[in-house]
Amino acid sequence: MTLGDNGNLHDNGNLHDNGNLHDNGNLHDTPSAEQLVESVREWLERDVLADTTGRLQFHTRVAVNVLAMVERELRLGQGQAAAHAVRLAQLACADDAELAARIREGALDDRLVEVRALVLADVRDKLAVANPKYLAAD
Repeated sequence: MTLGDNGNLHDNGNLHDNGNLHDNGNLHDTPSAEQLVESVREWLERDVLADTTGRLQFHTRVAVNVLAMVERELRLGQGQAAAHAVRLAQLACADDAELAARIREGALDDRLVEVRALVLADVRDKLAVANPKYLAAD
């Protein structure tokens, strides 16, 4: 590995100029954060949950559900954030705070169909992470 004149690291083509690995665009090797969380969740479901009862079993179920949510957010979060930013931009809002302020002020009253579509899409995205089973009833 060498440090180039421009301050970038070079390693015979194995690293991007910014130091990230070529294989997945991530500095960190496998397993990924999503894979690690999945492994812990599966271990809790397979090995711990079956051998516990009562309060410990309940807390294990809670942990399994939380880890499943984290997995889904790691998998879907970036795409959802990008889609949310596009929806906000369509209403000329920089963020949720500006959207809320403009709704309160009545500045979007003539665009309620678009506002409802944004809110519905956001709720669907949140449910896709929090509990996708609720979307199945849709």
